[in-house]
Amino acid sequence: MTELLQILGLPLLACIVIGAVLAYLGIHVLKREVIFVDIAVAQVAAVGAIAAHLAFHVEENTPIAYAASFACVTLISAFYALARHKISEISIEAVIGISYAITAAAGLFLIGIAPGHAHAQEMLAGNLLWVTGRDIIWILFAFCLVGVCLYTFRKPLSSTSDDYNAAATQGLNVVWWDFMFYLLLGVVITLAVQVGGVVTVFAFLIIPATTSALFSTRLAHRMLIGLTVVSVASILGLLFSYYLDFSIGPPVTLFLGILLGLAALLGKCVKGSRTP
Repeated sequence: MTELLQILGLPLLACIVIGAVLAYLGIHVLKREVIFVDIAVAQVAAVGAIAAHLAFHVEENTPIAYAASFACVTLISAFYALARHKISEISIEAVIGISYAITAAAGLFLIGIAPGHAHAQEMLAGNLLWVTGRDIIWILFAFCLVGVCLYTFRKPLSSTSDDYNAAATQGLNVVWWDFMFYLLLGVVITLAVQVGGVVTVFAFLIIPATTSALFSTRLAHRMLIGLTVVSVASILGLLFSYYLDFSIGPPVTLFLGILLGLAALLGKCVKGSRTP
């Protein structure tokens, strides 16, 4: 038991911390109907890190690489906010998909001229098993700052997510609050992907929020459900990976999907039992 805690304690803590923040952001993402924004933002951040590697010969997880990633995330956040406001002929989800395709191509091109750069593989798989206490402290510090911003600006952010056009009609600066949301989301995703990988982070962002939407519309209830899903899937996924000697990310993602399926069946059963 002691050995199990020593090996899986920090990865479990990382999963719960990352999953908790992403569960909240995922509720906004579903309302905004920008499901694939995390993959696009993660790809943009990767391009920034690879560009820093080429320009300054630095590796991942260095201040210069992070600065380059955040600069790219800031630019794409501004672009998404302006595109949603200015481009009415194309949905924002389509704009996000196009930007992902372009930045993915750019990333592959940069990797091609930067041999030895392993960012692409690490971005997909993550390194949950090798997460350290220092990583947890850094993530907690950054996520606490993001959490303070989300709480402080919760009303305009929620108004923009709930009904973009109504918020604009009421005089809210929707472009600015859209930019703020994408920027905060980008900060979380940039850090989370370094640890969890793109696939697991995407699952944490979408699946707990989707599961909670099956049972409630109240934010407090949805967060409680989301945290439960994150915790259960993380524990089961980590145990699966420990006893079967498997990487951590895929089992956690698998159990998130299983819990969503079970929740959907439970929701149907509850509704069926209430039908006269």
